[in-house]
Amino acid sequence: MSKIGIFGGSFNPIHTGHAIIASYVMRNSCLDSLWLLVSPQNPLKQGTTMASDYHRLRMAELVTRRIEGVTTSAFEFQLPRPSYTIDTLKALKEKFPDDEFYLVIGADNWCVFDQWKDGEGIINNFHILIYPRRGYEIKIPAQYKDRVEVVDAPLVELSSTQIREMLSQMQSISFYVPEAVERYIVENKLYME
Repeated sequence: MSKIGIFGGSFNPIHTGHAIIASYVMRNSCLDSLWLLVSPQNPLKQGTTMASDYHRLRMAELVTRRIEGVTTSAFEFQLPRPSYTIDTLKALKEKFPDDEFYLVIGADNWCVFDQWKDGEGIINNFHILIYPRRGYEIKIPAQYKDRVEVVDAPLVELSSTQIREMLSQMQSISFYVPEAVERYIVENKLYME
C-alpha cells in the first residue's frame, strides 16, 4: 500500500511557492509520492481568468519533473465539473483501492473547511496534511488528531493572483515562477490581456 499525497489546485499559474511546498511535504512527511492534481474548475474560484487546462497542466509538469517523488496528474479532467474534492478522493480510492490518500491543503483552506462539500466525509475517510499560511491559525479538534496533521512547511507569500496581475501590467515575474514556467507563459502569451 502506497501513501499518496494529493496537492490539488488551479495552478493558474503554478509558482515557486507551490514547488517549495510540494518539495517540503514530500521530503518531510510519511508520503511515498505526491500528486500535483491540476483542477479544471475550482468551485470557490468562479470568475477568475483561467488559462486552459492544457496550459496549466503543461506548466505544472515543467515544475514536477524536477521534484523527486512529485508528479503531475490530470485525474480530475475526466470527472464531472465543477470538481469537488470529496468526489475526486472517492474516485481515486475506487481506481486505486490498495493505496492510501492524504489531502494536502493550506491553513487558509483548513479555516474554511466547513464550507467544503462533505468536509466531514473527507476527514472520516482520508488523512489531511496542512501546511501553514501567514495569518491563519491551525486549530485541530481533538476528535481529528489521528486523521489531521500539520506539516511545518516554510511560509511562502506568493499567489497566482498576484502573478497574473503582474503579467497583465507587463511586469517581470522572474523568481516568482520557475524559469521554465516563465518562458512557457511568455511564449504562449498567457495572462497578458
